Amino acid sequence: MDQSKIRNVAIIAHVDHGKTTMVDEIFKQSDSMQAHHVIEERLMDSIDLEKERGITIKSKNGSCMYKDYFINIIDTPGHADFGGEVERVLKMADGVLFLVDAAEGPMPQSFFVLKKAVALNLPVVVVVNKIDKETARIEWVIDQVFDLLVGLNAPDEILDFKVVYASARNGWATTDYNVKTDNIKAIFEAIVNYIPAPKGDPNGPFQMLVSSIDHSAFMGRLAIGKVTSGSIALANSVVAASENFMSQPIRVTKLYRFERNKHMEIETASVGEIIAVAGFKDILVGQTVTSASNPIPLPSFKIDPPTVAIKFLPNDSPLSGQEGDFITSRQLHDRLHREPLSDIAMQVEDDGIGFKVSGRGELHLSIFIEKLRREGYEFQVSRPEVVFQVIDGKKMEPYETVTIDVATQYIGKIIEAMGTRKGQMTDMREDGPMTRLIYEIPTRGILGYQADFMMDTKGMGIMSSAFDKYGPYIGEIRLRQNGVMIAMESGKTTSYALEGLEDRGVLIMGSGQTVYEGQIVGKHSRDNDLTVNACKGKKLTNMRASGSDDSTALQPHLQMTLEQCLSFIMDDELIEFTPKSIRLRKMILNEGERKRSGKKS
Repeated sequence: MDQSKIRNVAIIAHVDHGKTTMVDEIFKQSDSMQAHHVIEERLMDSIDLEKERGITIKSKNGSCMYKDYFINIIDTPGHADFGGEVERVLKMADGVLFLVDAAEGPMPQSFFVLKKAVALNLPVVVVVNKIDKETARIEWVIDQVFDLLVGLNAPDEILDFKVVYASARNGWATTDYNVKTDNIKAIFEAIVNYIPAPKGDPNGPFQMLVSSIDHSAFMGRLAIGKVTSGSIALANSVVAASENFMSQPIRVTKLYRFERNKHMEIETASVGEIIAVAGFKDILVGQTVTSASNPIPLPSFKIDPPTVAIKFLPNDSPLSGQEGDFITSRQLHDRLHREPLSDIAMQVEDDGIGFKVSGRGELHLSIFIEKLRREGYEFQVSRPEVVFQVIDGKKMEPYETVTIDVATQYIGKIIEAMGTRKGQMTDMREDGPMTRLIYEIPTRGILGYQADFMMDTKGMGIMSSAFDKYGPYIGEIRLRQNGVMIAMESGKTTSYALEGLEDRGVLIMGSGQTVYEGQIVGKHSRDNDLTVNACKGKKLTNMRASGSDDSTALQPHLQMTLEQCLSFIMDDELIEFTPKSIRLRKMILNEGERKRSGKKS
């Protein structure tokens, strides 16, 4: 393929600013689109969890043709929790499309992804998206992007960015926001004219830095990356190499190029092409696929360290093994240690009893937990903890920058909540009926706040956060003021028993559910734990039947999400996950043993 006719472009943006929708339109309106092709909505969000949550979790590769140019598209996640995906796939790009909402402007996670692009000195095309919004502030948004790039110390050539105005949802883009068009030709022209062709010596030794790993049912692991030197063909002998490692030579069994979101077999590939190479059994992200006769590894990429850790334990509850396929410690060990091979932002360590899994944030780890449940695993997890560091002899913890856009009438609740969580306000700006609050807050303080935030703002607020820096340890942050109600015996819950508990707190279980001793059945209205009998039934007498409580009307119980459970539990509690259930429990199930343990401590 002609190197000068290749364009490798990554699409980066804050969450919900329209990346995946823009990719759909690029595919729909490209010259490689045939009349019989149908592009499904959010084509690149191919994982079930992505479709359900409406977010991009894994970066994806696709391609299309415009005139005689071959354009490789890299769709990236917007959440900072999945920043490891962004950091590594930007190595494949020669420029970026930076999408910004025409009303919201650049947000904290925009700052995060743009910082990575500037660090690699990638040219930036700014796409002001959703300009048909009534609240659009186009000139203000462009000024904000410029100020953001200046703050990142971007060089002059990046500060002189090209601007395109678009409505991805309606399928049009223009270089003059006063003139509406009926296509996104302006996007294609910006890519062709402002994103440079890939560099590299087509006659040099073959080199390809592995930026992503895919799996094929037939071919096993596929190493994905951009060819930066030389060329490769089927049956060539290559090795996987890094600074201090080199694999045995293998023969290339298959080569793939991306056409739209599909793998297409090819026989050769050269500089600038983004390809997938089959044949390696154990290749890792960050290694270099290079010529076996002249192996020259490329420098790997530096990834920001994890900030949040959770302890995973085998499931040892009385209900263990009833709902999952994989329940042993060995099965859990093998699965957990497999994840960092493809997700380099995650770390797994054995600690004797269980496994410490560290990631970029609460969302990063909760998505992984949900993935394991769907694969059939049973396990337990402890309360999330931040990853502390010792710098110059002082204990330091991660801090985040939090940006909150909220209606002015809810400001009081937000300021009170952020104060409780040790947040420090750094900026406050009014904009009509909305106010933007910017906080610096320890990561511990923001864990689990999303659900409370939505309740405090009646679902009308927008909150986003991104890792900022490590700062001084701020002391204890007590987020849960209430104790819990704990089942004293195993059995099935009854309406009669639960009705008697409604005055003692908030139930998290309904009638007829199986519980075991030590399982948490509700929040106590006071700050101490309360052991209760949730399985008690009415006794048969001459005056009434024992089943006469069946018509008892209970209040709807609180149904907690996975993220809410993670933020709710305390140090002496665990969450039991199975493919069908999420249960909260005490670490020590027996009440007598808990009391003895409490006295000892």
